[in-house]
Amino acid sequence: MKFQLAINMERIAPDTDMADVERHTLEMVQMADAGGFHIVWAAEHHALEMTIAPNPFQILTWWAAHTDRIRLGTAVVVAPYWHPINVAGEAALLDLYSNGRLEFGIGSGAYQREFDRMHAGLKQTDAWRYMQEMLPAVKALWQGDYAHEGDYWTFPEATSVPKPLQKPHPPIWVAARAPITYDYAVKNQCNIMSWPLTRPMSEVETYLGRLQTALDENPGQARPIFSAMRHTCVYDNKDDWMVPIEAARRQLAQFENLFKNAGGVENGFPAMIDLSTLENRDEYDPNMLQENLMFGTSEEVISKLRLYDDLGVDQFTYYASLGLGMKEQKRSLELFINEVMPEFAEN
Repeated sequence: MKFQLAINMERIAPDTDMADVERHTLEMVQMADAGGFHIVWAAEHHALEMTIAPNPFQILTWWAAHTDRIRLGTAVVVAPYWHPINVAGEAALLDLYSNGRLEFGIGSGAYQREFDRMHAGLKQTDAWRYMQEMLPAVKALWQGDYAHEGDYWTFPEATSVPKPLQKPHPPIWVAARAPITYDYAVKNQCNIMSWPLTRPMSEVETYLGRLQTALDENPGQARPIFSAMRHTCVYDNKDDWMVPIEAARRQLAQFENLFKNAGGVENGFPAMIDLSTLENRDEYDPNMLQENLMFGTSEEVISKLRLYDDLGVDQFTYYASLGLGMKEQKRSLELFINEVMPEFAEN
């Protein structure tokens, strides 16, 4: 099983210095590069301090200049906020700058709050249509001159300048939860990024079942790479188990605000919803979080990861951004690299 890192520049509160956040994030990426991680992912979000990522290509170009081997992924380019010619050119330029290390992830976007500001009038539930129109256009632009007349974009003949180094194009990933997206991924040779949030392992099994259904309904198509992401924290002592739980609950209280478009965002900082008032409050019970998320000592995390390996998860995504202190984040990644990853090394 290969390992990926997802990390954001994040501020949970305004007293955190942005310069410290910037430096810490890069140092984490460099640790992952030296430690043998396969891919590092940069998100796209707007006007939110908990995920400071207005342009994933810019972030990845920064990381490319300070790393040697790790591949660089967009997780994800939010299709409704872009034009296909912009995306094709930006992605290809990053592939050139990084000497062919781009992993191109595309999706439909997460928060209605962002759509209200970035694409007024569009419902988040309809945004997948933009993703499915954009991807074929970007692939065509990477190949040469192409004109497009679609539901959401129309443009005369153009091409991507530059072209990507990787041929025929960089690996493509889609963020997939709904069955329709799994079907699209299989039909279009896209790898799959999944995130079961804080839900049990049965959620991962559900996603793998949707992948298998898509493969059964599209005979002859190759099986894509399947990755699963979890909030991750490795610690030295079992007595420390509540440290990441408390951090995760703080961040997830902000996440629920955004996910439900509840409002209460001041100067980029979402208010924290009282998790006990939610219908899905059981998903944030401390004992449930400890069981479902990738939290534990090295031995406990190894045992949890073996379950993913046995299920057929090809790559595990270590989600480092959960509002944890910078010192704790670095110690966790150090333990993961030195004590966890060797247990899954190829013989």
